[in-house]
Amino acid sequence: MEELLILRELLEEGKIPEALELVDELEEMSKSDKLNKIFSYAIIVLLHLIKQAAEKRTTRSWETSILNSVKQIQRTNQRPKAKGSYFSEAELLETLEDAYESALRKAALEAYEGRYAADELTKMVSQDAIIQQAMHLILETSPE
Repeated sequence: MEELLILRELLEEGKIPEALELVDELEEMSKSDKLNKIFSYAIIVLLHLIKQAAEKRTTRSWETSILNSVKQIQRTNQRPKAKGSYFSEAELLETLEDAYESALRKAALEAYEGRYAADELTKMVSQDAIIQQAMHLILETSPE
């Protein structure tokens, strides 16, 4: 990464304020990348939870996909050295809320073999209940 080379140069030149500014930028880039990964996995979790709620059934494939995506969210959010997580529960909830519309559109293509549009499918499920179920899975299921 070019940024690391610049950081090294700044430190060698004793330009600490500039180096710290670059460190802040690198931290923000890392957090943004983690958030994008969590967002992608959140869509998958929500997609299958929406299909389960709408069709009032599940499949082993859906269950596996949900659990795998939950595990990836947990791993992405976990701080390896400093115990804890990158994102708070409120930030995770906001991410799930942001991802819901994308998941709903995808679910409309898959649930009931694509017979219902997203606006029709939304009447069959409770957005709040699905998001709360996703939050519960993310917070309560321990990573392996």
